[in-house]
Amino acid sequence: MEIVSVINYKGGVGKTTVTANLAAYMAYQGKKVLLLDMDAQASLTFSFISPDFWDNQLKNEKTIKKWFDCISQGTPAIPLSQIIFEPEIINSHIRENGKTGKIALIASHLGLINVDLELATLLGGASMEQTKRKYIKVHGNLRKELKAIPNTNYDIILIDCPPNFNIVTKNALVASDQILVPAKPDYLSTLGIEYLQRSVKSLISDYNDFSRGLEGETEISPKILGVVFTMIQMYGNQPIQAQQQYIEQTRRLGIPIFNEYVRANNTIFADAPQNGIPVVLNSYSNNSHSGNVFQITEFAKEFIKKVGI
Repeated sequence: MEIVSVINYKGGVGKTTVTANLAAYMAYQGKKVLLLDMDAQASLTFSFISPDFWDNQLKNEKTIKKWFDCISQGTPAIPLSQIIFEPEIINSHIRENGKTGKIALIASHLGLINVDLELATLLGGASMEQTKRKYIKVHGNLRKELKAIPNTNYDIILIDCPPNFNIVTKNALVASDQILVPAKPDYLSTLGIEYLQRSVKSLISDYNDFSRGLEGETEISPKILGVVFTMIQMYGNQPIQAQQQYIEQTRRLGIPIFNEYVRANNTIFADAPQNGIPVVLNSYSNNSHSGNVFQITEFAKEFIKKVGI
């Protein structure tokens, strides 16, 4: 079971669109996918369920915030199995087409924006040993919970991270085997990729330094799987020149880049969450729309090959 975090420091780059469509495609191919929405905006959550369902069925007891609240309050963490649910619309669509995969989801909550401050109060200690143990506990709890899930339950876990590097995000990265970076090929969206790479290396170094010598702790080694470029505007079957320069600029950083792109199409990507079915599982008569589906399908195939599931 692979755990992959999806992150970019810049918001609005199609991070959630990529995550939702990857999950839908893999489930349609027979994979069992667990989604974890760690972004307080909850866009991934609302890609599969309605705000009314979240408000009535999940808000109080069945979100990732509820789990983090246990950590910050010093009470035993509730099992993640208690807050996992399977969105009916997407899973019905998958079953009706004779497929055996599924999507499960751990929902987000707007209150996650306050969790980071609460967790920060748990750091520090009277001795170096105490400081190490607190650091590992605050940053490593999610890792332990996810690693405890039986491999037979899911083939892959995708974590939609917030566009920052706070403690909640670090929990996701510490838990991950690999990291996917969606990016729009423009100045602001690519600016932070190198910084993200350095931040990940620093997090790995700090976590492993603190974990050494602590009984029951093991080192982490998440790898950047690659950058997938989104919101691509095509001309002659290639990204337009203005975007091409940022793709090449990123390539020179030595970070892996996916061969496939996700094309720009505000209409179909914006409308899909209302129906609970991501674009990749829809059929369109419009040639432009069907081209989007083809391209994101090709990206999903490349992703599956790179991850190795």
